[in-house]
Amino acid sequence: MFVDKLIDKIIETKNPTVVGLDPRINLVPDFIKKKHFEIQEDKIVAETQAILEYNMIIIDAIKDIIPCIKPQIAFYEAYGLEGLKVFKETIEYAKEMGLMVIADIKRGDIGSTAEGYAKAYFGQGFVDVDSVTLSPYLGEDSINPFINYCDQNKGVFILAKTSNGSSGDIQDLSIRGKSVYEIMGELINKWGADYIGNHGYSSVGAVVGATYPEEMKILRKIMKKSFFLVPGYGAQGGTAEDIIHCFNEDGLGAIINSSRGIIGAHKKNENIDKYNDREFHLAIRDSAIKMRDSINNELKKSKKLAW
Repeated sequence: MFVDKLIDKIIETKNPTVVGLDPRINLVPDFIKKKHFEIQEDKIVAETQAILEYNMIIIDAIKDIIPCIKPQIAFYEAYGLEGLKVFKETIEYAKEMGLMVIADIKRGDIGSTAEGYAKAYFGQGFVDVDSVTLSPYLGEDSINPFINYCDQNKGVFILAKTSNGSSGDIQDLSIRGKSVYEIMGELINKWGADYIGNHGYSSVGAVVGATYPEEMKILRKIMKKSFFLVPGYGAQGGTAEDIIHCFNEDGLGAIINSSRGIIGAHKKNENIDKYNDREFHLAIRDSAIKMRDSINNELKKSKKLAW
């Protein structure tokens, strides 16, 4: 099952983190951009090829210390067909390097449309990834076409309590004495009950933001067997102390995402003088290691370290 494979990779790397590959052209080092702008006359082609090289260098720098990557489709869609090609090539390269891939697509539609999205991302169309993120607010009809692939070693992460500041506009509303995010947690439990792996977790997981540690505690109690994908660490303000509540007593149950905080590490003030432009990947690797160590230290203090 997907969740068993993910847990095995986490244990192998001793690292419950995922790196979000959400590239912006301003993060790409000048020497890479210059090379591609000299080769290509078309600006979009030049930028997307520069981003692809940047992604591949990042993957090479961290492939031995992380279990998976999480590319966000919007950063690639913005470039049209050329961007989608880079999205696909990035995923294929990551898988060649032994990494798992969570496609951050947040799809949420019903019927044949949802079935089309599921086929597109689960190996019968556009790309073949291990897992996707989903928005559940059209109900079970929008989730089932994806969950049907859980028997084929695929997984899903369903939005429960997101990390953005306005998430409470809907997710914190009270219905019948419970918040919407609590009700969503109960539904995720129900939807994932038939897909429990050997480690005791479901391949139907939940997205729970690092910026809401109190809500995180509540959802951990509701969803004991759900694996949490946790955005909001680092650049959005979430800390190792905040995310500790995502983990169960066995030290498992969560994978923590950082995007800008890792792939933009070479732009941080403390790294600009430490590394030259062509060593940017070293700053990214260092940042990924620091994130891993910070979380592991917190797990150790909480007596939850699983390795």
